[in-house]
Amino acid sequence: MREIRAILKKRRGQAMVEFALILPVFILILLGIMEFGLVFHQYLVVTAASREGARVAALGGTDAETQTIVNTSAASVNTGQLTTTITPTVRVKGQTVSVQVTNPVMIRTPLIAQAFPQNPFPVSGTTVMRVE
Repeated sequence: MREIRAILKKRRGQAMVEFALILPVFILILLGIMEFGLVFHQYLVVTAASREGARVAALGGTDAETQTIVNTSAASVNTGQLTTTITPTVRVKGQTVSVQVTNPVMIRTPLIAQAFPQNPFPVSGTTVMRVE
């Protein structure tokens, strides 16, 4: 019985060493999940903003009105670097109008940022609708 207790006492540091080896990997995975969530949120907002802008443009709105709607729709992620491309500028009933919204997302985690050659990472959403 004493031999078993002696063996168990010797192995107590093993769990701490294993935890120390796994902790950096665990933290990297956790930060990667958080970065992915932030980028995906930006993508969803930018796509929704392009959809709102395309709807306004398809219903006969001007480029200025379309730009205003896009900026309002993407207000939660707009840091002043939001770009909107509306084509064509002259819209004819029955043809299509395309609204593309692009916003750069800064990836902040150092190891994850090194994996992306382009930082800030551009997130883009494009919507095409028929002019009514």
